[in-house]
Amino acid sequence: MATPTIAPYGSWKSPFTSDLIVSETIRLGQITLDGDDLYWVESRPTEGGRNVIVRLTPNGESTSLTPHPFNARTRVHEYGGGAFLVADGIIYFSNFSDQRLYRQRPGSPPDPLTPEQGYCFADGIMDRRRSRIICLREDHTDPDREPVNTIVGLPLGAKAEDNAGQVLVSGHDFYSTPRLSPDGTHMAWLAWNHPNMPWDGTELWVGELTPDGAFIQTHCVAGGPEESIFQPEWSPDGILHFVSDRTGWWNLYRLLDNRTEALCPMEAEFGEPQWMLGATTYGFASPTRLVCTYTQQGIWHLAVLDTGTGRLDTLDTPYTEIGGPTLRNGRVICTASSPSEPLSIIQLDLETQRADILRRSVNFKIDPQYLSLPQAIEFPTEGERTAHAFFYKPQNADFQAPATERPPLMVKSHGGPTGSTSTAFNLMIQYWTSRGFAVLDVNYGGSTGYGRAYRERLNDRWGIVDVDDCVNAVRYVIDRGEVDEKRVTITGGSAGGYTTLAALTFRDCFTAGSSYYGVSDLEALVRDTHKFESRYLDRLIGPYPERQDLYHERSPIYFTDRLSCPLILFQGLEDKVVPPNQAEKMFEAVRAKGIPVAYVPFEGEQHGFRRAENIKRVLDNELYFYSKIFGFQAADHVEPLVIENLP
Repeated sequence: MATPTIAPYGSWKSPFTSDLIVSETIRLGQITLDGDDLYWVESRPTEGGRNVIVRLTPNGESTSLTPHPFNARTRVHEYGGGAFLVADGIIYFSNFSDQRLYRQRPGSPPDPLTPEQGYCFADGIMDRRRSRIICLREDHTDPDREPVNTIVGLPLGAKAEDNAGQVLVSGHDFYSTPRLSPDGTHMAWLAWNHPNMPWDGTELWVGELTPDGAFIQTHCVAGGPEESIFQPEWSPDGILHFVSDRTGWWNLYRLLDNRTEALCPMEAEFGEPQWMLGATTYGFASPTRLVCTYTQQGIWHLAVLDTGTGRLDTLDTPYTEIGGPTLRNGRVICTASSPSEPLSIIQLDLETQRADILRRSVNFKIDPQYLSLPQAIEFPTEGERTAHAFFYKPQNADFQAPATERPPLMVKSHGGPTGSTSTAFNLMIQYWTSRGFAVLDVNYGGSTGYGRAYRERLNDRWGIVDVDDCVNAVRYVIDRGEVDEKRVTITGGSAGGYTTLAALTFRDCFTAGSSYYGVSDLEALVRDTHKFESRYLDRLIGPYPERQDLYHERSPIYFTDRLSCPLILFQGLEDKVVPPNQAEKMFEAVRAKGIPVAYVPFEGEQHGFRRAENIKRVLDNELYFYSKIFGFQAADHVEPLVIENLP
């Protein structure tokens, strides 16, 4: 092995280039079975972020099925999920541009099933007995009112222009996860109302169906305003199962003889926040054998649960993030990743525990010499509590920093804020560590995966607890001598962007920051955002307008006089969740102060960047920005960025 070149942190040449990341990576999601065929969705940056449905046959033949320009993506709840279903080889999917539901028969182009405008559909299931699709519908036909959410039936034989759906369930603000019993006589679903989010409190409802598909009766069987229910599912013998956090942890339950029974009580999370529709954490291998995923201390595990005895056998796999388990012939198919293995769709034999990779999200070989592996840290924070993070040291086999230099630190604040980060392989982290940055990925109070009490630390305290935890994480690694305290940046998207802006404004800890579609004005967010999150801040901040004072005092836009370090802002111009005026106002205020600042808007992007050219530009721009602020010469040749007020 060659002797490493001595070079300053940040200036190292990395094999993980922005061109490689956008040209050789995809996103994977929503695994579905139809007979012996397997289907999933691929989000492809090189195709403008288009979502394509892919089929894999038992003989290993893989086919992309969604023709250009169709894009299998729904806007229900704005975050989408559950955009397609398959029955007897026929695909039914929501198309992003017009939000119509389409039917795609083998060998034929898609044809519409629903009217031209005004509705969004998601999370559908096939009701074979009644020749219809049952799904969520979001009604946007009246611009003067909040969209109306219902569960509807869509007859497969109806004309598209007349087929907005027959309303089956209505009256709540939100719905998810309609699921039919195996014999088609009952249906379960989740419902909740403002101001709750689905991780705050949901209700599990069950209804009995007549042969023609109407409900005889419906009743709530579990849940409430302070209990979060996740993923109702019927076992093959018709017993309703679900996940509930009634004990403070999302655990598995079943409804047996009108009695709720805990299957495997433990301090672990068998559920996750329902940001996107269609999420699953368990499935059935038999009436009494359930394959599930659960997380403890930020690490996901795959296990088999005997529902008769309550015995849980955790499988020995190399993966630390596992999702969407789907069962077929003694095998589980799921997404999986580890610190060194990119997210893939795998098939694992439950008997031999052999795992085969069916599709990788990264199309190139990863040399472990350039990989930084995460260290789980637990650090002290406010109120004599502890919080969690993953720390990555700089790593590049070709380079070594001067002995007297310590690396710059990038602190990552995840979105949500009801979300989490994990140890799963992340090229957006390796991009920085392989160039000589240390990265601290924080699961601040309010994150999921550590129980309901940890999740609720953020109630009434958003902009305080999350910021405190990020600051205390930095102090922890500085005290250990790991990083350069004079070169510390914080970055995050959406809610993580808010934490970033609040940390830069209200704390004196960071020397730079980057905000991706972040919130700068909480009051404007309440007025402008979409229905799903329009009452989210009631718990995180306080009821509005009654506590308008809190919204003002925690909004960075009103306190830019306290901000004294450089900032770069990235924003999609079609973002309905955090509208562009949030970033624009922050940019103008910081520029007026004479602080180095850059604003990078993107036409055609929504909440999150999907197009290859834009993802590349973000990486290049952020690297260029830090090279100027932290004083290193980047090895990458990137287009210069206009930084206002740069000396």
